[in-house]
Amino acid sequence: MKLLLPFALVFACVCTAPAQQKSGPVLSPEVQDDHSVVFRLRAPKSQSVAVRGQWDRKTTAMTKDAEGLWTLSVPSVPAGVWEYSFVVDELSMIDPANTAQKPQRSPTSSILHIPANPPAPWDFQDVPHGTVHQHTYLSKALNKQRGAWVYTPPGYEAGTQKEYPLFVLQHGSGDRHETWVQHGKAHWILDNLIAAGKAQPMIVLMIDGHPLGQVPRDMADRRALSLAAFKNELFTDAIPLVESHYRVSKDPAQRALAGLSMGGWQALSIGMTNLDRFAWIGSFSGAVDENEIKPALDDAAGTNAKVKLLWIACGEKDFLLERNHQLIENLKSSGVKHEWHETAGDHSWPVWRNYLTEFAPKLFR
Repeated sequence: MKLLLPFALVFACVCTAPAQQKSGPVLSPEVQDDHSVVFRLRAPKSQSVAVRGQWDRKTTAMTKDAEGLWTLSVPSVPAGVWEYSFVVDELSMIDPANTAQKPQRSPTSSILHIPANPPAPWDFQDVPHGTVHQHTYLSKALNKQRGAWVYTPPGYEAGTQKEYPLFVLQHGSGDRHETWVQHGKAHWILDNLIAAGKAQPMIVLMIDGHPLGQVPRDMADRRALSLAAFKNELFTDAIPLVESHYRVSKDPAQRALAGLSMGGWQALSIGMTNLDRFAWIGSFSGAVDENEIKPALDDAAGTNAKVKLLWIACGEKDFLLERNHQLIENLKSSGVKHEWHETAGDHSWPVWRNYLTEFAPKLFR
């Protein structure tokens, strides 16, 4: 199955709406022109309800009226794409009135998107837009149904001959292959960068990074099996699917692999041990064990000859920062060329949208 989603119509942000009447359906979130936001939840039997917002890292209690409608008015929310949850009697849940939800293995977060003025790279802009294609396929590697999303750049459908670079972009632990589009706004980021002449037109493949389901960080053996299964599916199923449906170059110099958190680990461990397949590698708040990339470290000259860019970034408040420092020291001592960025921020999507905005323009130059 393949569905085509025009970028101009995909996942529109929440817009300003008239004030809600108590007898009507619940409206939440309600965003005003001054960026004040009203959250509402009808839960007459609940004892406590609060909003946990990413914009201020606070959990703020809501007020209940006589009809069981809980309300919270936040004076001003900064522009951005934010996650928030309702905490109902200590249970985190999505906002049931908001159709914009963060794709997760266990969904608990809704999305509040407040565009910036002037627009940010991840905001919808009046530029030519690409297309997101949805694929469902039977994985030969895993012997089960799987899914992938593929972004094609503006103008792709109008051409018949041109081959495009391929960028494999992976999500983090607990998320899904849809998350880079629905929450990360990767499609709009690329549309805007391409329109501004800052990035090369490219095809982007996003697949589910949990071939064996979500695996806890402390289960090393299971994580190793999951990594092997992901690699097998990527090479056996996902990339061949793209090659059979789209005009992509098979030149390793025209192929990139990057991801955030778990996806960064996958990009480093697979990309640096398959340099005959990928010349551009990026890790956004990821981490990798030295032994997983030992061949690349042991042959620095060979690695440097094949890798056009090894780009690594992590936030100064990220819990994986020390692991990244260790990785950078290993790369330096081995003589492997790389680009390192220690930035503001923590382990969160506002940081990773920035990383994609910085990384994508460097590709395929």
